[in-house]
Amino acid sequence: MNTQFTIFMLEDFIHFVQKENLFQADQKILIAVSGGIDSVVLSKLFSLAKFNFGIAHVNFSLRGEESLADEVFVKKFAKTLKVPYHTICFDTNAFAAQEKISTQMAARILRYQWFEEIRSKEGYNYIATGHHLLDSAETMLINLVRGSGIAGFHGIPVKSGHLIRPMSFANQDAIFDFVVSQKLAWREDSSNESTKYQRNFIRHEIMPKFQELNPHFEQTLAATSQKIKGIEAWMQAELQSFISESCKTDSVGNISIKLPSISPKSTVLLTELLLSYHFNSASIEAILQADKVGAIFESPSHSLNIDRGTWIISVKSQADYKPIVISEDDEVIQLVNQELHIFIEEKTADWKAITDPKIACLDADTLDFPLEIRKVQDGDWFCPLGMNQKKLISDFLTDKKVPLAIKKNTQILLSKGSVAWILGQRIDNRNKVTDKTELVAVFELKSSPEKK
Repeated sequence: MNTQFTIFMLEDFIHFVQKENLFQADQKILIAVSGGIDSVVLSKLFSLAKFNFGIAHVNFSLRGEESLADEVFVKKFAKTLKVPYHTICFDTNAFAAQEKISTQMAARILRYQWFEEIRSKEGYNYIATGHHLLDSAETMLINLVRGSGIAGFHGIPVKSGHLIRPMSFANQDAIFDFVVSQKLAWREDSSNESTKYQRNFIRHEIMPKFQELNPHFEQTLAATSQKIKGIEAWMQAELQSFISESCKTDSVGNISIKLPSISPKSTVLLTELLLSYHFNSASIEAILQADKVGAIFESPSHSLNIDRGTWIISVKSQADYKPIVISEDDEVIQLVNQELHIFIEEKTADWKAITDPKIACLDADTLDFPLEIRKVQDGDWFCPLGMNQKKLISDFLTDKKVPLAIKKNTQILLSKGSVAWILGQRIDNRNKVTDKTELVAVFELKSSPEKK
């Protein structure tokens, strides 16, 4: 182990935290850990510095067993560091399809809203991510391509609200050398090599060209970013003044904004405010021009309602995209508009299968708890009862002439990632009750008491 390099890296890290006034030594920090090299290094630096922190990991359900392996790795890593561990699983593809946004944007919105929930609930002061110099340089180029305003040219801010990036001082070489010196393991996301994603294309195809022209291109962009920050700081001060004067938040989180007279300055401020709620450029232009009372606009995370010179912005629920986890002890699970009743019974000699599609009788020994319920996704398949071959669930539902609106909201029961039952439709042949079955797991859909 290269002790000297570790000391240098740790000193640079602590100095950067202090210089940028990111947090105080006695404050509690939540670190977003994917399992990749950057977040692993950040967590280890926090541990060596003896800062108070916990780890949060999001399983986006995008890479099957790879995603599950990432989750297991981060859980063990948190245990090794002896720090609190928080995790959640999202149906990211469903959220992206619902909001008509890219998978990457969907993942970003889901994770940051959840991080903020954990920060507030568990008493963390800040959320830390593993972004470094290269990430910031790439972001500046991405924003340039998108036609971003001045706020897009600061790269990734070192500190923004409750978000901090304590690794913004480090380049890739320093991070890798630290991993070697500490003999750290990390998880490599296979999707990072695919140039179909904009950031990966810039990292693998564009950045090397700039670095040929200027070997210190990352540092040059970082210096440019610093120059722009002064202008942005002024703009943010104006925005905060506007928010304090014109925005009110009620007890359930709805934000009321009293609209000012339209001017170049107010247009800029309102645009910056709407961007923070994930409205895109086209939506913002339409909102600024709208004058119809009752008009509603949607972003992936918020809804905006126009009401007589006032905007009312509400946070949208993400509950539909969090899989429901079922433990062995659960007897009733609350779904959106119905309940799922669960019980285990012995298979007696006179036991008979139930044909009601709202009831699933499964061989209990084929199930591996905890189970999950989530909405069906593109590519999901199962072996329909009576068949020994795969069939896409989308094709199965189409063959049954299930209406599109119902197809999109169809839920599935999973055991270790495999479909055991399409709720209200058909079970998987691999989980059926056979002559060898000893215990039957019965799942019954019932109307919620208030829905009857």
